[in-house]
Amino acid sequence: MTNRLRTQIEEEEAEQQKLIVEEKRDQEFPDNWFTQFFTKGFWNAESATRALPFVLFIAFLGMVYIANMHLAERNIRDINKISKEVKELSWDFKTTKAELAFKSTLTQVVKRSDTLGLGLKESLTPPQKLTDTEVKDEH
Repeated sequence: MTNRLRTQIEEEEAEQQKLIVEEKRDQEFPDNWFTQFFTKGFWNAESATRALPFVLFIAFLGMVYIANMHLAERNIRDINKISKEVKELSWDFKTTKAELAFKSTLTQVVKRSDTLGLGLKESLTPPQKLTDTEVKDEH
């Protein structure tokens, strides 16, 4: 009876060892360079946990960099739009100035006064230059 009990105990231990070995096989990862890098290399769960704040900081800096680029591009678009408006307004100013210079010539003023009926006529005598002594003599 004791032999029988001992054999049963040995069989149970052998079965448990088989289960343990089989369980380890299920948990093992395939043996390639990627899994070796993370399991046997310098990168493991503890070092990954220690590096997490730095990784989050780098991610934050990346987001700030992207936001800064978007702001810069938007400012460049605004500057280009405003410079186009300035060019257009400059052209309008030059056109208006040229029209005013043309309309303020003597012949154009006379033509407009004739159409409006103001009764203005062109002077036949040339203008005279006044000097300082002539102005003092009149007073």
